[in-house]
Amino acid sequence: QVQLVESGGGLVQAGDSLRLSCAASGSTFSSYNMGWFRQAPGKEREFVAVINRSGSRLYYLDSVKGRFTISRDNAKNTVYLQMNSLKPEDTAVYYCAADSGFVSSYRENDYDYWGQGTQVTVSS
Repeated sequence: QVQLVESGGGLVQAGDSLRLSCAASGSTFSSYNMGWFRQAPGKEREFVAVINRSGSRLYYLDSVKGRFTISRDNAKNTVYLQMNSLKPEDTAVYYCAADSGFVSSYRENDYDYWGQGTQVTVSS
């Protein structure tokens, strides 16, 4: 079993940057593909980014490509989401999740473990 704890959220202005962190414990972190999802008020949770076990393959939601970067440090059991050029439409609760599947996935149902989420609010 994996416990995930996100941090780094906050209130920023449009154009600012934030770096989210997700610390994992309880199991072998490098055994999991790691994803970031977000849920805006009144909307369904959506995929944002995923990184495979080794960090060699990255995939992003189209609207964040070029602005967000997912990375991981397996020695620190942590996955990151660097968010630059933030927009008001990026406002959401951001969740990290762990997937034990063979290939990295953008599908929410493929993920086995979830963090509690961290709020990101971008003002215009």
